[in-house]
Amino acid sequence: MLPYNTIHEAAAALGRNLTYAETIWFNYSARKSDYFLYCHNILFLFLLFSVVPVPLVVIEILRSLGFDKYKIQPKVRLSVSEMLTCYKDVMRMFFLVIGPLQLVSYPSIQMIGIRTGLPLPSGWEIALQLFVYFVVEDYTNYWIHRFLHNKWGYENIHKVHHEFTAPIGFAAPYAHWAEVLILGIPSFLGPAIVPGHMITFWLWIALRQIEAIDTHSGYDFPWSPTKYIPFYGGAEYHDYHHYVGGQSQSNFASVFTYCDFIYGTDKGYRYQKKILKKLKEETQNGESYNSSNQDLKSD
Repeated sequence: MLPYNTIHEAAAALGRNLTYAETIWFNYSARKSDYFLYCHNILFLFLLFSVVPVPLVVIEILRSLGFDKYKIQPKVRLSVSEMLTCYKDVMRMFFLVIGPLQLVSYPSIQMIGIRTGLPLPSGWEIALQLFVYFVVEDYTNYWIHRFLHNKWGYENIHKVHHEFTAPIGFAAPYAHWAEVLILGIPSFLGPAIVPGHMITFWLWIALRQIEAIDTHSGYDFPWSPTKYIPFYGGAEYHDYHHYVGGQSQSNFASVFTYCDFIYGTDKGYRYQKKILKKLKEETQNGESYNSSNQDLKSD
């Protein structure tokens, strides 16, 4: 809760007028407790898990309208009932594990110093903190993910997530309850190392979940803006990991690809890409050769 009764008191404390964004924040948060603001994460996660994958579901249903060419594993087709079952399982996990965890984890947010007051962070501050959060999460998630692919970790925990060999958006958070708890640690480490404003924290949670849904979409769209993010893995990169399944020792990265490159855990993926590229070139050359022969015969 902000320690000001009016905007004039807030402006006097800051020594300047509030910005437009700060005025909106003051009007919304001035009489709300910090705990209530933190619990917004529960609503955000519910909406993200429920709404963001919906266009992917529609695309999966309407593949006959030209979306098949973007499907990474075009031979796999999930029914509406299978996708709804996945959503129900994710929502069950949300209400039984993720939601309650959010409700009881507020003391840790207080401890690391996530603030809700004024002034609001600048755009550059938010961007730099989000960058740190993504890098920290990506690095720690990489090693936890590798651990979950050892025999014990996979058989007892991680195989639930790999039930989808061709992932869909709803399957991004589809996992064993223990995995949900374990992988919450990397998401929390960045804000713990570089604590910021609650708005930055909200953005971090939202962007991380959207990214996870994107990489589990099962579609590689050429117009995706993520194509311009350096070292970003994306759907095609992570889809290979699901395709190989439990024996996969490749593409452990959650967001970026640098860890897999540095530690050599993308060799299988790169070899497959090389083979597929060679086959594609041979096919194209063969088609060109046959076309030339037909032209000569017609002459």
